[in-house]
Amino acid sequence: MKITNDLASLYEIEYDQWLEQTIKVLKQNQWEKLDKDHLIEELEELSRREKKTLERFLEQIIRHLLLLQYWHTEYDYNANHWQAEILSFRTQLNEDLSKNLHNHLQENQTIIYEKALKYVRQKTGYNTSFPEKCPYTLEQLLDINWLPENN
Repeated sequence: MKITNDLASLYEIEYDQWLEQTIKVLKQNQWEKLDKDHLIEELEELSRREKKTLERFLEQIIRHLLLLQYWHTEYDYNANHWQAEILSFRTQLNEDLSKNLHNHLQENQTIIYEKALKYVRQKTGYNTSFPEKCPYTLEQLLDINWLPENN
């Protein structure tokens, strides 16, 4: 049995060993020994997970900005908490942000905003006080120091 088949079999029974062996094969430039199908599958999944993680961070930032800016009855009690959450999510998002992922967030900002808006409307019980379209640019959302004026 060739190592390619061995790697493919290993993938099914012992993922960590498959990963170690795949890294070894890559480092040794032994391209013919690669389990290409599973490697491609893993890279695609890694890309999806990375994008989804950053989308979730951006959604959390938007949620907390909307609450901070528009939920007046809770502002005095929760403003510091919301600002701390915004800072935390921005820090985490910016640590992993590449140009490619920045572009992905830019392209999907409308969808991410819609998810955040749905959550915030449910949480607050308000249906009309929030903007239908995202009032924040991506640069504002990512800026560690930026906060909107309280409406």
